[in-house]
Amino acid sequence: MIKLSTNAQASRLLTARRKALGLTQATVASRLGISQNRFSEIEKQPSQMSLDRLLSLLGILNVELLLQEREINAPTQTEW
Repeated sequence: MIKLSTNAQASRLLTARRKALGLTQATVASRLGISQNRFSEIEKQPSQMSLDRLLSLLGILNVELLLQEREINAPTQTEW
């Protein structure tokens, strides 16, 4: 399981997953109903993405979002 704490981590994770599946930005953008340029912007800065769009993207990438409470003494940022 990967812990995600920052937008930069999300960007790297989503990009790596898309590439691992052999999907182009254009293909994913088409499935999301947006332009490739817009998807490129979102991939670089995932904070611009709505929750709806994030969930759609995770579905395309066959990734599941799980939420859990942090451990009390756990660091707030995980290094990649």
